[in-house]
Amino acid sequence: MRAHLGDHLVIQSPATGVTRRDGEIVGLHHGDGTPPYDVRWSDTDEVTLVFPGPDAHIRLVEHGDAGAAPGAAPPTGTPNPGDVGRRVAVERHRQRLSRGETARRARMSPDYLAYLEEQPADPTVATLIRLADALGTTAAALRGGGIDLPPGQGHALLHPQLRDLSPEECRTLLSTHGVGRIAVSATDGRPAVVPVNYEVVDDAILFRTAPGSAPAAAVGKEVAFEVDHVDDALSQGWSVLAVGPARVITEPDAVRGLTQRAHTSPWPGGAREMWVSIRPTSLTGRRITPADQ
Repeated sequence: MRAHLGDHLVIQSPATGVTRRDGEIVGLHHGDGTPPYDVRWSDTDEVTLVFPGPDAHIRLVEHGDAGAAPGAAPPTGTPNPGDVGRRVAVERHRQRLSRGETARRARMSPDYLAYLEEQPADPTVATLIRLADALGTTAAALRGGGIDLPPGQGHALLHPQLRDLSPEECRTLLSTHGVGRIAVSATDGRPAVVPVNYEVVDDAILFRTAPGSAPAAAVGKEVAFEVDHVDDALSQGWSVLAVGPARVITEPDAVRGLTQRAHTSPWPGGAREMWVSIRPTSLTGRRITPADQ
């Protein structure tokens, strides 16, 4: 067994292969990288001297996989985060937390948190629980549990408070982009509510679609557009409703600029080059919080 500084020591169950503990190697005692190692454990942030047993292996973070030959070139390309790491990073950005602050709250190494967000990782249950607590969510949510279930299945607050949001608060929650729902009368005359990826530019809500699609039926009509967020772990949430006329953007320069600056492509894929703009004439919202907040 050989390691470099920054590699990870992973302890797995011999029977199931499930990771029981892992940590960053922060000290070597032999120049050839053989044991023992000083390891900063991700679950406690404590550094201990470790003589690895048969249930341990090295995850060579900076020098290829554990099975790579000595002297192999380090991997190239962009980070390849796993599902858990992506969810951690998204929730951290949503909470406007730095990696350092999140690591401090979760009592782990900032380097390990960076590794978790940027590489396919399988953190222990204890690590997930501390991360979830630091981010105000649940370990199940970070693992993707309930991804096929509608939000809002948690218990209601004992003493909830429902309050109206100001137009300025609504604009802040709309932010710059995301996924919202547009309510229209479809081409067959029946009502429809359709999710779309949207952008906000100069207070206008914009989305891309295809001619003849359900969202395209919004053009030339007054429509409703809704965005919300539900936190099942805390039984809190908010919703914003924008109402206004929708029009298709036809100016080539404007279309080109929107396409170039768009934060994301439409998730359904395919040719969706028709930009629709909603200029809100009414912007309202509500938030549910505990009564003492």
